[in-house]
Amino acid sequence: MRIVNTISLMSAIHIACRYFLCSAQATSRFPLMFCLCFNRAVLLFQERRKVYEANLVKVGLELETEDKIDGKTYFVKIHAPWEVLATYADVLKIKVPFKVNDIPDNSEMPMNWLSTPFRLPEHIMQPEPDYFTAPFDKSKADFFLIDNKDTFFPPSTRNRIVFYILSRCSYIREDCGDRDKKGIKRLLNNGTYTAAFPLHDSRYWTRSRDVNCDSERYNLYKHWARFFCFFKEQPLNLIRKYYGEKIGIYFAWLGFYTEMLLFAAVVGTICFVYGFLTYDDNQWSKEICSEEIGGSIVMCPLCDKKCGYWKLNTTCNSSWQSHLFDNVATVFFAIFMGIWVTLFLEFWKRRQARLEYEWDLVDFEEEQQQLQLRPEYETKCTNRKLNRITQEMEPYLPITSKCARSCLSGATVLLWISLIIACIIGVIAYRLAVYAAFASIMKDNPTTQLEVVGPYITPQLATSVTASCINFIIIMILNLMYERVAVWITDMEIPKTHLEYENKLTVKMFLFQFVNYYSSCFYVAFFKGKFVGYPGNYAYMFGSKLRNEECDPGGCLIELTTQLVIVMTGKQVWGNIQEALLPWMRNWWGSRRARSHPESLYSRWEQDHDLQAFGQLGLFYEYLEMVIQFGFITLFVASFPLAPLLALINNIIEVRVDSWKLTTQFRRPVAAKAHSIGAWEEILNGMAVLSVVTNAFIVAFTSDMIPRLVYMYAYQPQGEMNMEGYINNSLSVFNISEIPAENRPDDEENPSWFNSSITSCRCVYRDYRYPSGHERQYSHTMQFWHILAAKLAFIIIMEHVVFLVKFFVAWMIPDVPSDVRARVKRERYLVQEYLHNYEVEKLKIQLSKQNNEDCVCVEMERYTLWFF
Repeated sequence: MRIVNTISLMSAIHIACRYFLCSAQATSRFPLMFCLCFNRAVLLFQERRKVYEANLVKVGLELETEDKIDGKTYFVKIHAPWEVLATYADVLKIKVPFKVNDIPDNSEMPMNWLSTPFRLPEHIMQPEPDYFTAPFDKSKADFFLIDNKDTFFPPSTRNRIVFYILSRCSYIREDCGDRDKKGIKRLLNNGTYTAAFPLHDSRYWTRSRDVNCDSERYNLYKHWARFFCFFKEQPLNLIRKYYGEKIGIYFAWLGFYTEMLLFAAVVGTICFVYGFLTYDDNQWSKEICSEEIGGSIVMCPLCDKKCGYWKLNTTCNSSWQSHLFDNVATVFFAIFMGIWVTLFLEFWKRRQARLEYEWDLVDFEEEQQQLQLRPEYETKCTNRKLNRITQEMEPYLPITSKCARSCLSGATVLLWISLIIACIIGVIAYRLAVYAAFASIMKDNPTTQLEVVGPYITPQLATSVTASCINFIIIMILNLMYERVAVWITDMEIPKTHLEYENKLTVKMFLFQFVNYYSSCFYVAFFKGKFVGYPGNYAYMFGSKLRNEECDPGGCLIELTTQLVIVMTGKQVWGNIQEALLPWMRNWWGSRRARSHPESLYSRWEQDHDLQAFGQLGLFYEYLEMVIQFGFITLFVASFPLAPLLALINNIIEVRVDSWKLTTQFRRPVAAKAHSIGAWEEILNGMAVLSVVTNAFIVAFTSDMIPRLVYMYAYQPQGEMNMEGYINNSLSVFNISEIPAENRPDDEENPSWFNSSITSCRCVYRDYRYPSGHERQYSHTMQFWHILAAKLAFIIIMEHVVFLVKFFVAWMIPDVPSDVRARVKRERYLVQEYLHNYEVEKLKIQLSKQNNEDCVCVEMERYTLWFF
């Protein structure tokens, strides 16, 4: 009979232990509790558990054993007394309060009453007194403000301390001499135990039966995790207290990002409305749709053999659609987003600096680098060297091994990126291959006769939509593969610390995702329709018979918009379904047997054991999802001003979905500290800079804005400031008789109105070439070079203007608020002063005691002499 082994790591405070008293007879004097389970059938596992648990007892932890109602799973709960917590708080240099903050708080905002509907009750926001803090020192316990030892360390700190002990406790006897055999992670990997997690303090839908229990999980669910609280502020202090700083700072960043998206969404919606209101002023679309101009212009075939000649007015609808996104407001919005992203990053730095101070995370990175070595690094690095700072022997990875692993990692990354590019090329080949089929099939299709949707069903739209959907499916499939590859590569490099591990994994995963999600958008924006050639001299894909794609007469911007909407919306919808539905279904299926048992027999540790494991990389994927979305709304926002609005709606749902699944569907994660969002901050800064370049190129080369302005100001025949005649001016004329036979359409593919009297056709994309018979036949006209110069000038001007504004804004807004800087300096000063005074007072007391003892000895000596 197979026995499931489980270790459950409980971060419950003293109150939570009293909650377990009714079902587990747990002693309430212990402020922390864990659980272990074992397989009686495997002797090796029994020996490991026996030694491991004995070593846990040696360091001061106390254990209790419980079994599951099925009799197969055994839980060993671990309690951490005050002495253990105090000792390891000293080792980890955890900051604790020693004096009430005496700096007046002048952060009250004017008209603060306006935010009342968005506030949560005071008892939920957990407004703790503002203290000055210092690293805990067990020998100076009376120096700190310890009112109650049971509640002095918050739950997140307690479960972090105990997990630190579990991660470094050996599971072999000391006389064996192998010090590498240690850590709960290795025991989980080899099957000795099956899980490690802190226990929740109550059920999420009801309070604990113990009136003294805070029931923080219930409060989080009621006031934070429900969707109808979407307009309420987040209880960040309670999140930090219950889940730790790392999860708290993620939700702080997500909430801040969502708030800033509101401004971008409003401006983007205004730009879209402007395009809608100026619908009737769109002169070039009127020319395309008119029978006199668009109906008389014959266009050259879009593919060889299977595509016939067609008239320009058949693209009337796509031209109107393109105007919604390709107008003067596009330029303004691109510049605005370049400034918005700078404001977002700079204001987040200030918000992050304030959280660092309020949550005692200042100078935390140095602590983590020195103290939080990964157990895997300590195990795999057998070499030792002297640390010049600590003067202790520590493991290290030889430079030769490190270089070899880095080279193998880089080669693997390049290989998989090449695979992504190959898949994108395959999608491009699909677009080229099926366009001719769609053009032939849809030529006489009855759907084109439908009154409402008929004019919109075109070969271009069908090709673009199906290719975008196929590309999205490929992206989702490749994502599953890249996750495993990135984790494997990072494990192979053996990073030294948890921070280094996450940063390395972050860079690899983002690089994979960047190429995977954005490559198709980059193709449509900057490559499609740019290398086509002209009738008689077409360009083909890698020497094949597939002719390179041409843009729609309305421009490639509308196709970029379609690609962006499908990939971005599809990713967000699928992501929310995957995040919410899959954990719920797994939990429902996993707890189906336990639901038939009475409530009194289904204990807290069993209920939490049936939940999903959050995992070490659970938060990593949340960041990755949001950063990829950030790229969509910044890199290509010039093509779709409504992207920030879609992102805003998604993020409002995302905050509640993430909080709901974390509170209800997952085991309580082991608390971890983090002073920032890590490597994601540098990635966001890089994307902010890149977004200025990409949007400038989109406006210049993908949009039709610059050619229109050049025509209006320099080439309008009547010298007026309007767009009359623009369509006729921008489409080059080609002689049909000079088109090679292999490029001409088959006779049955040509429409009924086409006859031998039609001797010329127009190029579908904006191209400025001399007509047939000119001495420079089919070469670019001077207008083409003027437009190209205007495009390059626009890119240079826009980039310089936006970058200057960005640098000025970044210079004007300090990264750390002045009051926070003052508080940090004040705290450091007081730490030195109070510690000095504390030592002086202790010295005075010692001297006083010593003097008293000396006086007593002298008196006794005198008395003795007199007596004799």
